Amino acid sequence: MDNSKIQHYGDELYQSLLDRQPVAPLTDREADITIEDAYQIQLRMIQRRLDAGEHVVGKKIGVTSKVVMDMLKVNQPDFGHLLSGMVYNEGQPIPVSTMIAPKAEAEVAFILARDLEGPGVTAADVLRATDCVMPCFEIVDSRIKDWKIKIQDTVADNASCGVLTLGGLRKSPRDIDLALAGMVLEKNGEIISTSCGASVQGSPVNAVAWLANTLGRLGIGLKAGDIILSGSQSPLVPVVAGDSLYCSVGGLGGTSVRFVA
Repeated sequence: MDNSKIQHYGDELYQSLLDRQPVAPLTDREADITIEDAYQIQLRMIQRRLDAGEHVVGKKIGVTSKVVMDMLKVNQPDFGHLLSGMVYNEGQPIPVSTMIAPKAEAEVAFILARDLEGPGVTAADVLRATDCVMPCFEIVDSRIKDWKIKIQDTVADNASCGVLTLGGLRKSPRDIDLALAGMVLEKNGEIISTSCGASVQGSPVNAVAWLANTLGRLGIGLKAGDIILSGSQSPLVPVVAGDSLYCSVGGLGGTSVRFVA
């Protein structure tokens, strides 16, 4: 794909973010779009946000479960950038009016204590480089109309990033088996999902190692202080104003989020 089209689609997605008006799937308009093209479009969209005054605070990993991989017909995860304007404090209500079609995911966040750059990063390297882990919510949102996405669409759209909240206990990942730690997700007081960390690439630690190695091949490193969202351990949960969610992770405690108009 030539650079003019990459800039056009990146600008279009950025404008969709601002206007909260979805756009037609890129894969319907560009039959030959590749995942590499999509990441270039993502970078253009991110650059527009950086130019507007935001800064990068970390990365997210998406498409980590077999169900979602099968849906998008891929055999590997994807990634997106976390920006300063995406971060909400625990207890701070999230206005749904700032998004198009939000859906919540419960997962485990990593905070890095030192830089981590692949290739060659192992799970043990991730554990050594991580300051702490905690439960979190990522509220994904799609600038693609009606969530009619293929892998190229979601990659171009910054892996469908919306906003995020962090909460619960901060604990060293060396003090908890994240693969076995159970997660319970409640919506409006009703349990809607139970899972464990093994549902994410065998362990959230493995997912972070995948991210470090994938970025390393692109010449990008993870930095000390970065927030890394390791991938959803729950189904996508559509949310509207008035909804509240709570997730608890064995050994890490729980975190909550609520949505307002």
